[in-house]
Parts: sequence; structure tokens; C-alpha cells
Amino acid sequence: MSEAKIAWLPDGRRLHMNHGPIDLIVEAFGAQSERRAAYAQAAGRFRTILDELVAELPELRKPVEPCAASRFSGSAARCMAAACAAFAGTFITPMAAVAGSVADEILAALVAGRSLDRAYVNDGGDIAVHLAPAQSMRLAIAGTGHGFADRIEIDAASFVRGVATSGWRGRSFSLGIADAVTVLARSGAAADAAATIVANAVDLPGHPAVMRKPADEMAPDSDLGARPVTVDVGPLTRAEVARALDRGLAVAEDLRRRGLIEAAALFLAGEARVCGRMEEAPAEPARKELLHA
Repeated sequence: MSEAKIAWLPDGRRLHMNHGPIDLIVEAFGAQSERRAAYAQAAGRFRTILDELVAELPELRKPVEPCAASRFSGSAARCMAAACAAFAGTFITPMAAVAGSVADEILAALVAGRSLDRAYVNDGGDIAVHLAPAQSMRLAIAGTGHGFADRIEIDAASFVRGVATSGWRGRSFSLGIADAVTVLARSGAAADAAATIVANAVDLPGHPAVMRKPADEMAPDSDLGARPVTVDVGPLTRAEVARALDRGLAVAEDLRRRGLIEAAALFLAGEARVCGRMEEAPAEPARKELLHA
């Protein structure tokens, strides 16, 4: 396995961390001495996290069970299993929360014992956020560009500390047909797992315009096995788009009522549905970073 690579991006503000499939952007805001110490802590944790996950990978690729977290040794693996255990009645493996859990884990190392105003860890669009009192953070939401406000703001007073996006056009396989589903939750891991579940629910089972292939034909080691994943979505009528989105919205609303998510935005073929409340960001924020979820 290659070694972990950690380097500053050209702007000199953000730290880029890469190790195998894990690719992070990390940024902290506060006094220089606090930021310096925080980055060192995050880098130290990053150097160990992939090896820990690889050691437990065979179990992490199995369907999750209630109380599954106790089966794992590493803290990131336990986080993945715990986030997915809430959905144990539906097919899901801990791998559905891997990006969000890694973001949570590195953020925890970043802020431990430090005094920071704001901080984030962005793992390919799945984001864990730290906000001190009275602070906020601005994000760009995937799947927009058709009338839906594509900038939201997370305030320290809210419960949201994780944002994740899933869908068939993303970097991971999806059982559904959503172009994108972005979820706001109390952690990166919770958002990641829920985004997977909601994106899977945006679907039109058996529709001839939807092309699917077994996951293991495309990636032999996929945790989805032979389950058919979406590889293309052809033209759909407005009624069909509405039906698929409403299926996903029903699932998202159920998760929100159960306290598993704070909000979600679902996108398909130029249409959108919103569950919960997403605060639109001001047009011209003063020195607020823009994160892409």
C-alpha cells in the first residue's frame, strides 16, 4: 500500500491528505498557533486510519446488524457500523458511511484540545464540520441549477455537523436513480449513511429507461455483491420523475421524524424535493469558505 501523502494546497490555507482511496481537504480557522497544532494532530491520525480500516475490511463489507459496532476494533470502523445500524432493516453495509466516518475521525483529531473558530474535513464531498459558538459555514449543494438555492449556511446553533451526498452520478454505486441526494445530519457518518438510503429510495423499479448492472461486474470487491446498480437513466416523464422523488422524500421524512437526519434535498432530472429546513446562505458572505457537498 502506498504511503500517506500530506501537503499544502497552493493557497497555503488548506491541507490535502491522500492515502489510497481516501482523499481529504482539511481547513481550520483560528489563531495561528492553534491551527498549527490542530493540523499536526489531524496529520498524525490520518497516517493510521486507512491501515485500521483495511484490517477490518472483510467485516465492513457485510450487511450491518443491530449493535454491529461492538464487532469492530477501530474507532472509525465502529463509527461506520453505528451510523448504519439504524438502517439494519434495509440492506446496507458499514461501507455506506466510510467517507463520512473518516471525515468525522480526522475532524475529531483536528479539534481535540484546540481552540478553533471553525474547521472542516471534506472527504470527496462528504463533510464533517466544527463550529464554535456564533460561527457559521457556507456550502454549495450538488444537483442544483434549476431554481433551487445552491448555497446553504450551517449555523453553530443548529444540530448539523455533517453533510453528505449520494446518487447514481456520484463516485459510489447507487441502487436508485437520484442524480443527487444531499443530507444534513449531526455527524458526517450519519449524513453519509442516510444519503445512501434516501438515494436508493429515489427509484422506478423495473422502468425500461433505467439501465442497471450487477455491482460485482463493475467492481469485483463491491460490498453490494451482485445487486443491480444504476449505470444510466434515460428520458422520464414529469410524472415519473415526481413519483421517484416522492418515494425518496417519504423515506427522508421518516428519517427526519426519527431524528436520524436534520434535512435533505433530493434531485432528479431537473426537479427537486426538500425535507426539513435548509437555510439559504447570504449572497455575499464575509470571509466564509464555500464547501462543495
